[in-house]
Amino acid sequence: SHAFAIVDEVDSILIDEARTPLIISGPAEEPPDTYFRFAEFVAKLKEEEDFTVDLKMRSVLLTAVGEDPVGDFVLHFLNQEGVVSNFIPRKPGRRTSAVILGIEPPDKFPLVFYRDNCADIELTIEDVAATPIAQSRLLLISGTGLSREPSRSATIFAAESARASGTKVVLDLDFGPDQLHDARAFGVTIRSILRLTNLVLGTADEVNAAALQEEISVTVEHSQVSGARVSGDVSQAVKTILAAGPDAVVLKRGGEGTTVYLQSGETVEAATFPVEVYNVLGAGDAFMSGFLRGWLKGEPLAVASDVGGARFQVARTLGEPACCRSDSVYASRNSYRARCW
Repeated sequence: SHAFAIVDEVDSILIDEARTPLIISGPAEEPPDTYFRFAEFVAKLKEEEDFTVDLKMRSVLLTAVGEDPVGDFVLHFLNQEGVVSNFIPRKPGRRTSAVILGIEPPDKFPLVFYRDNCADIELTIEDVAATPIAQSRLLLISGTGLSREPSRSATIFAAESARASGTKVVLDLDFGPDQLHDARAFGVTIRSILRLTNLVLGTADEVNAAALQEEISVTVEHSQVSGARVSGDVSQAVKTILAAGPDAVVLKRGGEGTTVYLQSGETVEAATFPVEVYNVLGAGDAFMSGFLRGWLKGEPLAVASDVGGARFQVARTLGEPACCRSDSVYASRNSYRARCW
């Protein structure tokens, strides 16, 4: 009478929110020729000569969706991209969350999240217990999953299970002040789980938020929630995070490159690739997919950071429609990151 899901090989289990965007864009100041030129360019690329597809690495996405048409769309998309969705429960009475994105290049990309009564925050310990964490090489968790119960307990339980079985734990800080009753609650929650992590990734503002203990300035301009500004001493914040247990902190510095801080006190620098920014949504996910690909393969941190930085900038250049496709396809097939938009 038991039902089993058999997964032959899993490289990473990703616990994340499931949402789809409604993109609102005004008249473009410049013709959209860039997208058409890129589409023509990509069509000419040759496998093994210009790019590789790694089918040996697989992803399992652990999230939750509602019993609604948007949930149907999410699951259909994941299945098309080869992401294992067997462990995504549907939550009766809950909605698959959504976000509205405004596009005002070059520096305004307002976001409005609709996460009231959302399904993914209802992820439970029982849902986590059903996933093959012990058979995986990596578990990726996010700050959003830690923002509320019961998802918070489920995420911590997943990290504990991973450490007990020797699975590496990566934490994407993913600071969203609109998901918290008090910005300091983010720091309290993040610091409680750092002892279970191997690697922590975030921007300077997210790193400051993770170390936040006092009432320090947190500002959001133009409704750009994902780019909230948090005052503080980044160097001291990195030290605070490292002191709690992780082996390294990966500081994403946007156009200035990437810095990896190690427990030994050493730092690894990676340069950036200058591009013209069309959109920033999805850029962090693109970075994560590239970086974790190299990290799982045992590449030097500088090389992993270079690949992550390249994908980050490609995502910012192409904008959400193209970035969404490239990120999800590359990530799911290379199995580091499969973020459902």
